Amino acid sequence: MARPPSQHPTDGELEILRVLWDRGPSSLSEICESLRQTRDVATTTVATILRLMLDKNLVRRKPVTRGHQWSAAVTQNATATSMVGKLVDGVFDGSASRLAVHLVEAGQLSADELNELRKLIDTNRVSRKGAKAHK
Repeated sequence: MARPPSQHPTDGELEILRVLWDRGPSSLSEICESLRQTRDVATTTVATILRLMLDKNLVRRKPVTRGHQWSAAVTQNATATSMVGKLVDGVFDGSASRLAVHLVEAGQLSADELNELRKLIDTNRVSRKGAKAHK
């Protein structure tokens, strides 16, 4: 029995979404042109992926004079949240802190990213204390 299709974008779908997030609504040829800056892709392949993405509600299409204009139906932030949630659940048994520890211990974060993370933690700690004081 075939498994049901994932609502999460594949790597190829993510490439197309990145183009649409960066460029905004685009034609098939504009999407292909952008993708071809990093690798060779066939227009028919991109068209097929876009149709699959339409079925998954990842993109929208609007008829225009010649062809269609494609746009992202999901935001980059919503996609990231969903995919990180899947990663946390599947690999880290639902523990976001285990993911953070892994990134730090594995040396995945630059010094600047570590400083940014410290600032976020400090800011979050201060705002949580303020919220508790108002209860």
